[in-house]
Amino acid sequence: MEFVVVTGMSGAGKSCAIDALEDIGFFCVDNLLPELIEPFYQLSKTSEKERIAVVTDVRGGTLFAGLNDTLRRMEEAGNAFHLIFLDADDEILLRRYKETRRKHPLLDMFGGSVEEAVKFEREILDTVKSRADYLIDTTNLSPQELKSRLTSMFLNAAGGLLFTRVVSFGFKLGAPREADLILDVRCLPNPYYVPELQEKTGLDREVSDYVYSFEESREVLKKYLDLLDYMLPLFVKEGKSQLVIAVGCTGGHHRSVAFAEKIGEHLREGSWKVSVAHRDIRK
Repeated sequence: MEFVVVTGMSGAGKSCAIDALEDIGFFCVDNLLPELIEPFYQLSKTSEKERIAVVTDVRGGTLFAGLNDTLRRMEEAGNAFHLIFLDADDEILLRRYKETRRKHPLLDMFGGSVEEAVKFEREILDTVKSRADYLIDTTNLSPQELKSRLTSMFLNAAGGLLFTRVVSFGFKLGAPREADLILDVRCLPNPYYVPELQEKTGLDREVSDYVYSFEESREVLKKYLDLLDYMLPLFVKEGKSQLVIAVGCTGGHHRSVAFAEKIGEHLREGSWKVSVAHRDIRK
């Protein structure tokens, strides 16, 4: 049985996540109290359901505080499960509540202040977030992109296989908060200063050829690939389920994109389960 617990910040996309999991064959239960997760897990083992996902969050009120204890007991009992934590920037969460006109579950505790409710929710979720197998930052993800990412993670996934996500980004727009490893390629020659390449991206052959025409670029790529070849099996040995590798240049259009593509290609050749995304390529 594959059992997934979905939690995270209110407004970060848990409903979208549970819809995506249901679409790929999970039996899903929304808004399950933490104290009911363990008995539900045991009951599920006697059913014919092979893939099950539950959502639990602060809608459970004071009972939600027991989630950490529930997860700890399940781990100590050897009950296998994955924990997905969905997050987003506070500014984005506030904007989503304003646009949808939905009520934050903790709103009444703070006299109608969504900002204070979000701040408090983040504090009480901090420990749960730190133990997540999959941390997904939806700040820059559309609902369809979130669904696509979850589908890539869990559709036909082999049990225990490390899912690796390679994402390019621009340092001037901030590094991805979910990154486990950050690779910096700002030290390499920049295609931006070549007039005919300025409006193109690292997905264009001309830009990629320019980047790798320099010996230092080829050498940096080789050393990064050697590092990843050595480290990924160590992450698997540790029991990690998801690894996010962020590759950054100045703007996220040229060098980081070219490197992310090469890294993704290399990992696929090594039979790793991997997806590649370019966060800032259109910004």
